[in-house]
Amino acid sequence: MKQAGNVKRLAALFFLMAILLAYGSCSKERADDALPEVPTKGMVTMLDLGAHECVPCKMMEPIIEELKKEYAGKASIVFIDVWVHRDQPGKYGIRAIPTQIFYDKYGKEAYRHEGFMDKKSIVGVLKKLGVN
Repeated sequence: MKQAGNVKRLAALFFLMAILLAYGSCSKERADDALPEVPTKGMVTMLDLGAHECVPCKMMEPIIEELKKEYAGKASIVFIDVWVHRDQPGKYGIRAIPTQIFYDKYGKEAYRHEGFMDKKSIVGVLKKLGVN
């Protein structure tokens, strides 16, 4: 009898661990993850506010990853999942996701766009802000 109780407790523990692991892997970011400083000091910054589960946001993910690599050291490309970090929409005054906010190298907001934004359009804004 005692052994059956231990097996049940062990099974419950494994079940709880599986739920916690699944929760942690559902999102690439978690609420306790440190958020980057935005805008990045001394750099042109593109902030993409969206969610990993939003369809247009998912369409932008590969573009954002490409831009991060292509503009490393030249511009700061930042993504924040607002479904995970629920205080961020109010902080940035967004009404829809995705929203892209571009800051000049002095940290002043220079351009804002709501909805899907293709790579060519993003690169165009970065160029207007002096990024080669």
